[in-house]
Amino acid sequence: MKITTGIEKGKQRTNSDFHQYLATSTGSIAIICTGMHFGWPSPSLPLLLDENSHIPMTNSDGSWLAVMPCMGAVVGSLLLDENSHIPMTNSDGSWLAVMPCMGAVVGCFLAAYFVDKIGRRISMLVTSPLYFVAWIMVAYSTCVGILHSARFLAGIADGIAFTAFPMYLGEIAHSSIRGLLGSSIPVTTILGFLLINIIGSYLDIMSAALLSSVVPVLHFITFFFMPESPYYLLMSKKEEDAKNSLKIFRGVDDVSVELSRLSSAVAEDEKLTGSIWDLFTVKSNRKAVFIIMGIRAVQQLSGTTVITFYAKTIFRDAGSNLSSSTAAIIYFSIQLVVATLASILVDKTGRRPLLIFSIIGSGFALATEGIYIYLQNYTDIDMTSFQSIPVIALLVYVIVFNLGMGTIPLLLLGELFPTNVKAFALCLADIYFGIIVTAVSKFFQIMKDDFGMLYV
Repeated sequence: MKITTGIEKGKQRTNSDFHQYLATSTGSIAIICTGMHFGWPSPSLPLLLDENSHIPMTNSDGSWLAVMPCMGAVVGSLLLDENSHIPMTNSDGSWLAVMPCMGAVVGCFLAAYFVDKIGRRISMLVTSPLYFVAWIMVAYSTCVGILHSARFLAGIADGIAFTAFPMYLGEIAHSSIRGLLGSSIPVTTILGFLLINIIGSYLDIMSAALLSSVVPVLHFITFFFMPESPYYLLMSKKEEDAKNSLKIFRGVDDVSVELSRLSSAVAEDEKLTGSIWDLFTVKSNRKAVFIIMGIRAVQQLSGTTVITFYAKTIFRDAGSNLSSSTAAIIYFSIQLVVATLASILVDKTGRRPLLIFSIIGSGFALATEGIYIYLQNYTDIDMTSFQSIPVIALLVYVIVFNLGMGTIPLLLLGELFPTNVKAFALCLADIYFGIIVTAVSKFFQIMKDDFGMLYV
């Protein structure tokens, strides 16, 4: 009689999880693409706003360019100043200002449609050519309009990726590692921030964009060979394909028990076909919506996206004794390490304690940053000996923020909603996220230009 030890069972579990980790790794490359496009303004806007830029641009133009991917707009706010190559009236500008929110609604609903019609896997693969074309457009752009169009394509891809990938992971992952795999999304997003800040700090805009275009190609080539979600295949009445997919992801030949359970779950969900209205008419869904919206509001009002967009500008204006490029790279490196740690801690400590600690700690760090900038710019106090404070304050902010607010909202989004309304919930969350990011980013740019960094 063979006795299986705990160590042997652990090895068996690890071996059977191999294809789940592989699918997560290859699929996460699309999320890295999202992070790279999202973080692109940090190293690029200072170059574009420079007086020697090959594309004339104002601060207002830059702020619209920054928020474009999360909004998925067709075009953004083009040049209104007298040196613009594209004549435009204030009326034109106002229409272009509201266009991002319109694009967000269309893009998110398209993503919700795709995941159930063409599948999670194909939806993820669709993002690759969108990201690739977007980077090529950035590389060879000669006007702001082309840049906005490129950011639009990236925004559509972001909406698809952030709808399809969480669903895909939730459906392929074994319960023992589902939380860990789900936490890979915020971690790989930050990895994208870091990569584009490194690339953009040492290459010009064209070279950085061309190098970045390799990443979506890598995603397409590697993720192409991953199986479709067994849950989706059962939804599509492809039971044999679902069985084969489950065998690959579980690393065993006998999956009859789990396949039967999945089939029952699919049948039950088909009886409870949901609609977007169920998010508001069903009490548990309505409560979940309010929780997500509240946490997302606190998350964005703390300034995380603004810092991502304007990291180099913020470090430069704060007067740090480190170069803005170096400070930004250090910032995102620490963010990556902490987000990875948070993905391990979140299941051990619980969501609520981490969120409370994160909110209080972030507020303290940002207050310290504001006090330093006030003393430096509006008093006669010599701050030469304290020039490291802005960097330290922002690093404290990124540590405590990513221990809770940076990772938990995405986890809750995948946990609080049942399958029959999850696509609608993800869609609504993306729309809400896009609107609040646009408002916060525009407010930052206006306040910074009119009143200075102190009041931001």
